[in-house]
Amino acid sequence: MSRFDDPDRRPDRVILSVCALAAVALAARLVGLGARPFHWDEGRVGYWTLRYAATGAFEYRPVAGGPFLPIVNNHVFGLLGASDFSARLVVALLGGLFPLVALLFRGRLRDDETVVLAAFLAANPLLLYYSRAARGDLPLAVFGLLAVGCAVRAIDADDRRYLYGGAIALGLALATSGFVVAYLACWTVAALLVFDHARLRGDGPAVALSRLDRYARALRARATPLARAFLLTVAVFVFFYAPRSREANAPDLWNPLTLPAVLDAALVGSVRTFYGVRVEYRVDHDFLTYVFDFLGFLAVGALALSAFAVVGVLVERYGRRSRPLVAFATYWGAAALLVFPVVTEVSAPWVAVHAVAPLAVPAAVGGAVLLRFGASAVRRESAANAGVASLFLIAAVAQTGAVVSADVYGPQGSDTSLSHYAQPADDLRPLVDNASAAMAGNEGVDVLYVGESFYTSDEPGNDEPPVGDEWGERLPLPWYFERMDAETSSVQRPEDVANDAEFPPVVVAEPSHREELEPRLDGYEVAEYRLGLWNRTVVVFTRA
Repeated sequence: MSRFDDPDRRPDRVILSVCALAAVALAARLVGLGARPFHWDEGRVGYWTLRYAATGAFEYRPVAGGPFLPIVNNHVFGLLGASDFSARLVVALLGGLFPLVALLFRGRLRDDETVVLAAFLAANPLLLYYSRAARGDLPLAVFGLLAVGCAVRAIDADDRRYLYGGAIALGLALATSGFVVAYLACWTVAALLVFDHARLRGDGPAVALSRLDRYARALRARATPLARAFLLTVAVFVFFYAPRSREANAPDLWNPLTLPAVLDAALVGSVRTFYGVRVEYRVDHDFLTYVFDFLGFLAVGALALSAFAVVGVLVERYGRRSRPLVAFATYWGAAALLVFPVVTEVSAPWVAVHAVAPLAVPAAVGGAVLLRFGASAVRRESAANAGVASLFLIAAVAQTGAVVSADVYGPQGSDTSLSHYAQPADDLRPLVDNASAAMAGNEGVDVLYVGESFYTSDEPGNDEPPVGDEWGERLPLPWYFERMDAETSSVQRPEDVANDAEFPPVVVAEPSHREELEPRLDGYEVAEYRLGLWNRTVVVFTRA
């Protein structure tokens, strides 16, 4: 066993360094967490979480993402109240603690590689940006890498606790996002390619058969703990996918009398629903365009990590015998570049998160090589080599810092590389404050939407899914108005409101209706807000 194969003999400075990086990562994710307005997807998840809290009814709907965030945030809102900050808090905590996952791989990585891996997980702009968003992508990346890390530790330490921890992490990953199907595909491809290394090294079929026999015997010897781990994963899956209801005799997780129906809905119904929405009726798109978009997202949000990953792959391939962990992570990340453009329906930066997480492992190898090269140059007093190492390190830090300052913490606009079109470009806090003040003490309708794009014939029907596309055109405003417990209504045109009728405290209208509404809303304050990065402006009138 080599020096870096036994984590129990590691110096404490590795653990301390990783914990320090996690603390910095946590602070970076929590500062100003509620400053950026909600993306439409965040607004959709937040709204249905509030409706779940109000009605006690919840069931899995693929169009609203995985059930993890609504179920967890329902409890968070009960403790902290509903806000942009609290809705993103769980994701931010997971992202801040993500660097700690690096410690699970210290039996397969060197000390410096472990620390560099934690640094990439802490500071990568894509991981940082989507750690500050109420989406399931970052939790999926965390739980996915955590499940792999626990599996590695379970093998290295022969410890059932890691096996069970990995089973729970896998169950949580299954609950975060439908993209977990792509993870299963990438893991399968990566595992097969790592196993095939024996053939690539020139070993004969007998060696491969011997390895298969060894794996089979190991699985038989651990059949009982593996069965328990499987049941743990199923239990977590059922907990999140089971329907909740306050109606008598309706399938409800907490009603033992409906257990058969609950199990059927969770284990069979959820899969059938996912297939129907995400597979059977999915929209086709240009595969190559999505691949090039994916590479573009990596070039902006993970340039340094990607460059070091290439170095790490070359070092592993030509420098020494390739380690299975690094090879597995490399194949996983490479497969993601091809699998996710197939399964995703929207070409958006958050998709690249699912390649960044695994590619951080070979990137850690490449980054550690640069640090060792620089340290060696300093010891040998080689100014040229030290300068080269410093130049590459400074360039990596500068590029990462520039993207973080501009795209993560900077104002959102059409030139923001890590944002998606459905991210509002304006600060919506003035709208929320003014609307809340205007609604105080009001009875009846609080918010009126004006315009064909906002109009729904059955406004109370928007309290329960499914809802029409017109409701989606209002996003993310339903999240903010639902927090105020606002009663909403809608009309197609201003003239649909009788001349002698009083308008509610808040009116949200299409810009084309502004001139027609202003004479009738004397005494109202008016402001325009961009609910998208471009071409998505609304006019909001609030009673002064």
